[in-house]
Amino acid sequence: MLVYRYLMKCGLKASAVRIEPSPSGEGSAESWVRKRFVKEVNAYRVRQAKAATALIVVIDADTGSVQDRWAQLDQELSDAGKDTVGSREQIARLVPKRNIETWVLCLNEQVVDEETDYKKRRDDWNELIPQASERLFQWTRPEAELPNHCIASLRNGVEELSRLTF
Repeated sequence: MLVYRYLMKCGLKASAVRIEPSPSGEGSAESWVRKRFVKEVNAYRVRQAKAATALIVVIDADTGSVQDRWAQLDQELSDAGKDTVGSREQIARLVPKRNIETWVLCLNEQVVDEETDYKKRRDDWNELIPQASERLFQWTRPEAELPNHCIASLRNGVEELSRLTF
């Protein structure tokens, strides 16, 4: 929902956005995203030659690092005989350290760390999303300065989103 609402703030129409949620209760979502990544990159590369297209993948780092997750995604492409993501491609790899809830809290101006699992500490996540998506939009604008409380994985995510053109 955070990324979807962000895209709406960017001016996209709901009909222009396709979301592939991970299947609930069918094993590791992280593994599903890594496997699905190859298919989605292939679809992006075919489609982008015909129409303005971007791909945003969201995968938690859990207890690993953002760079490790990026390497895993690159390895999935390499294993499939595909080129890794190029810097000019409209592909953003968003990797919240720990989980997306950490980003939601940070975007709501709460001081967080990237080791604590905040996911089960609250039950009002949906109420926090509108403000978080608004702030994410603001932080991805040209010349935006990120506040000191912005965590490293979110800084990476802002950089990734800032490369995209809609």
